[in-house]
Amino acid sequence: MKTILVPTRDDGAMSSALETALILARRRDSYIEGFALRWEIAEFTEADHREIARIEVQARATFESFMRKHGVPRSTTTTDRPSFGWLDNAPEGDAFVGNYGRVFDVIVMSRSDKNTTGLHNRAINSGLFESGRPILLAPPSSPDQIGTDRVTVLTVIGGTEVSGPSAEQITQYLRRNKIGAELKKAELDGRSTGETILATAQSLGCDLLIKGAYTQSRLRQVIFGGATQHVLENAMIPVMLAN
Repeated sequence: MKTILVPTRDDGAMSSALETALILARRRDSYIEGFALRWEIAEFTEADHREIARIEVQARATFESFMRKHGVPRSTTTTDRPSFGWLDNAPEGDAFVGNYGRVFDVIVMSRSDKNTTGLHNRAINSGLFESGRPILLAPPSSPDQIGTDRVTVLTVIGGTEVSGPSAEQITQYLRRNKIGAELKKAELDGRSTGETILATAQSLGCDLLIKGAYTQSRLRQVIFGGATQHVLENAMIPVMLAN
């Protein structure tokens, strides 16, 4: 993950998203690029243009002040340590996240909750289904670490089922790639699948939750409903979604 894209807004949720991106960048000496995530309007008035310009200025200020505070230098042509850059005049709307995200290794955003805007949620959707890259969603509070120590493959017994390889097959695949994965099974015990996933992750002290996703349109309601929706709105650790 040498290149990280961060769609940027001027709000409190950006702090955790930027911290999460920086943790990744420090592990891999990565380049972090930000751009202003701005709503799209069919017909612009002069006031709209002023507001969009203000949004970009504030988003850039949030992004660049964070980088300066943490000693991250502006990118040059080559770098052997974390660096950053900013994309000026990015197109309005959510579709740009999916289009531009194709030339990055991962897209980092804050997770959805009941207070996030429709634009933010559509941008997550665009990145997940159109970029072909994983999306890493930051929790409300900045994490201390991401993806350390061990790998656990979780099966929720009696939970929501999606076609694909079994937990045993996934564990075997990881072990053959020299990743010491362990298999874990959890009972619902009166909880929903999403609640069980988060409770198990907490009990194991996990610092990253990885969930698979699918691009088939017939599955989109499944992906963004039920267990996944609960995880996206309630996880207190980073969540990585990948096609």
